[in-house]
Amino acid sequence: MATIELVDSKRESVERYLDQFAQVETRAKSSGQEWLLPVRREAMDRFAALGFPTTHDEDWRFTNVGPVAQTLFRPADAPVRQVDAGALEPFAFAGLAAPRVVFVNGRYAPGLSALAGLPRGVRVQSLAQAITADRAALEGHLARYADIQRDSFSALNTALMEDGAFIQISRGAVLVEPIHILYVSVPGAEPMATHPRTLIVAGENSQAAVVEDYVSLGDGVAFSNGLTEMVAGDGSILQHYLIERENPQAYTVCTLRSQQGRSSSVTSHTLLLGGALVRRNIHPVLAGEGGECLINGLFMAKGRQHMDNYMRVEHLSPRCASRQFYKGILDDQAHGVFHGRIIVHKDAQKTDAKQTNMNLLLSEEAQIDTKPQLEIYADDVKCTHGATVGQIDDDAIFYLRARGIPEASAKALLLFAFAGEMLQRMKVEPVRRHLEELVRRWMPQGNLLEEM
Repeated sequence: MATIELVDSKRESVERYLDQFAQVETRAKSSGQEWLLPVRREAMDRFAALGFPTTHDEDWRFTNVGPVAQTLFRPADAPVRQVDAGALEPFAFAGLAAPRVVFVNGRYAPGLSALAGLPRGVRVQSLAQAITADRAALEGHLARYADIQRDSFSALNTALMEDGAFIQISRGAVLVEPIHILYVSVPGAEPMATHPRTLIVAGENSQAAVVEDYVSLGDGVAFSNGLTEMVAGDGSILQHYLIERENPQAYTVCTLRSQQGRSSSVTSHTLLLGGALVRRNIHPVLAGEGGECLINGLFMAKGRQHMDNYMRVEHLSPRCASRQFYKGILDDQAHGVFHGRIIVHKDAQKTDAKQTNMNLLLSEEAQIDTKPQLEIYADDVKCTHGATVGQIDDDAIFYLRARGIPEASAKALLLFAFAGEMLQRMKVEPVRRHLEELVRRWMPQGNLLEEM
């Protein structure tokens, strides 16, 4: 690995990860994963050069990651910590017998996973196993799309990833039910870090839905730095769901990088509920002509939670369409961030792109920073963007109260209607019902909705 000169302000936070990388490198050499070492070394060199981002970096100006950079996180223990199957029942989707692959503290847990009955042409397995045994399936895609040059968290994940999910969908294959990836953190007495990696490769004209779920069992400080690369072949239809509901002491970075072929359709749904500091990155690249992309998200924060949502949608080819609909609900002293950026490259004529961010503040101390952006280098496009920040409409509350609905119930009803617009775009009904229940539980007096 190249020698990097580190400035004093970031030396300590970076050097501990250099030590961890040395251990990962040693394990890789003895496990048949040598072929990936050049990629890992490049990523580690880049992380050492970048360090953790600061508020002086434009893409991070509203988010201070100092708590992550300054905390001494130890790598998650191997082998997998024991978890009782019953502890995972609250995370299952009622009425859905979906294939499920479970990872505990970043490591594959075969005893908790259920992969029997996968349709022909669909492969789901531990990424660590695939790196060791099937280089040919991975080499053309793994670490080919993640932006390690700009994003230090993606570089760190690429350097330190040891396990995660690998999903391969053959040409023309259709999944009737979604695949559920469950990343479970079980914190211990000391702060712990995991770097789960997910690779989803969908062949031409295939169809699938994948649910990526970050949860915690118990309290404790933990850092999850997840990165998903998703490849949508020509004519494929992919739905990706991200649910983040970790404990109040957790730090979470979840990045989705998707690469779209000709006439493909990718949908990204996000629900952020837990964690102390959460950063959600979504970076779709519409590389094939006629592609479509929908980014749909809801983030809900209270207490002193901080949730940062960063979108970077790149239109590379003509006649592509993208839509971004994001909503935030913030209570107490919570801080939310929306930074949406649409980049239309010069060859992407006939682009149709729209970006909308709407936010509700439920207290006077809640804060939102919203920054929608357009960056257009083509001359025949249709692009719009906008953002709003407000409170629950007093006139709407008065209207409902005039019809006999108590004030508390009226507020709960209006709040759920605001969130419900995002939930209704989610087409997998059992998943949507599950998320609706999570949203109701989060809302102040959300239990009143069940009585109406």
